[in-house]
Amino acid sequence: MDNVVRARGLLVVALGVALAVGATPALAGTGGTIRIFAVPPTSPTGVTGSVVVTGAIGDYGTGTTANANGTPDPNGNYVKVALHKGGFFVNITTLNKRENAITPSFNAVDCSGSFSVTAPASLGDGTGAYKGISGTVTLTVNVAFIGPTLTSGPHKGQCNPSHNVAPLSTFSAVIGSGTVSFT
Repeated sequence: MDNVVRARGLLVVALGVALAVGATPALAGTGGTIRIFAVPPTSPTGVTGSVVVTGAIGDYGTGTTANANGTPDPNGNYVKVALHKGGFFVNITTLNKRENAITPSFNAVDCSGSFSVTAPASLGDGTGAYKGISGTVTLTVNVAFIGPTLTSGPHKGQCNPSHNVAPLSTFSAVIGSGTVSFT
């Protein structure tokens, strides 16, 4: 299950990054509907992922999961977004709560699992071209994973139930949409 928690952490980062980038305007002072596409970090302990935002604003960059002070934290409730024209914070507290409460679907025959989580996230504390940003984006995180099997003992070949083993493979993606504005 620790692998699932790590996979969830990656999704949270991706989700936060996606939300943050989605709120990035192409021109200061504009706003409207945006779509967000994000890929989380490739490492279970990573905190930074990539994001692309389309629609009323188009931009790309990175998002780093952080605490309220902006310090990188894989378990943080915020995403510090750094884009080409500025940056801002995304509050992913609700997403994290929902993700921590979910039980992934799991197939004990082939050690595969997956889950999806959807939640709103708010934007704020913009800098550069994103000064005065506000809005809410609904993000959906999708995660799939294949867990390892036991290599010895009486249960050799069965799924390894340990929370301390890394999955053999994971896939994570975040897609969202919402509306942003600037004051």
